[in-house]
Amino acid sequence: MARPAQNQNDSKIGNFFLATLLLWSVSIGFEILFNHRTELLVVLAGAAFFQIANFAIRSLVSRDPLFVNTSVSLLHSSITSSAVLLILANQILRTGTNGIFEHSELVGSAWQWAYPALCLSSGYFAYDQLDMLIYRLYSGAFPSILVHHLVLLICFTLALYRNVTINYLILTLICELHSIFLHVRKVRRMAGIRDAKSVIVKVEWMLNWLTFTVARVVPHILITMKLIRDAPKFGKGVEWPLALFGMAGMNILNAGLGIDLIHAFRRERNPRTSSSCNHQE
Repeated sequence: MARPAQNQNDSKIGNFFLATLLLWSVSIGFEILFNHRTELLVVLAGAAFFQIANFAIRSLVSRDPLFVNTSVSLLHSSITSSAVLLILANQILRTGTNGIFEHSELVGSAWQWAYPALCLSSGYFAYDQLDMLIYRLYSGAFPSILVHHLVLLICFTLALYRNVTINYLILTLICELHSIFLHVRKVRRMAGIRDAKSVIVKVEWMLNWLTFTVARVVPHILITMKLIRDAPKFGKGVEWPLALFGMAGMNILNAGLGIDLIHAFRRERNPRTSSSCNHQE
């Protein structure tokens, strides 16, 4: 379980990320109210949906903040990964695979349902950031999970405002397929299922490593490589630097997550080793 943030430095960290979340909320509200961007209401609907799920789990299942947060995260990962696969399948059925990953398609177009799906995920990350700040479900001098959510909120929101790189960002969300097994592992351990020799744990770890590789590491590296290769095709705006910055951050966080998974795998194989459960996306 993530240690509670208790000292003064932790409070400063929490206040910083809370301030950024407040600024983000003001920005979204401004776009909806004054620029009449009603399509962004899905962002608010997404945040409200996952908050309602939080209340339901807290009322009906458990009041443990980490369990509730992880369960809602599992719900988001399941919905989002399914949505990404459906969006890709639908696009392939409609137009075929020819040109689906061309620069103009990834940057200037939005596949059917891609825009609302990105709005929904943006709402989730805002909800989850607030929930972790309220219950202090983070640890470290510079919590990677809070940084992760902040980077995604910045990249996603600017893309939604400008209606560019929507399909690029949808492709990055295929990593939520791996997140399912991260959250399943947490829920399983909180339920007391920790026998590393059991079939369920072995299968879970196999799927965890498989999806970590094919749904997180490889896609993000390929997206980064395509961004670098297609750099001359971008205009002079902020799209390319922002996209490259976001993917660089994601790859660094993926490396850290891989190291954490190795340590967790070793701890589970040696139950005598003391372990702590950190919140990871």
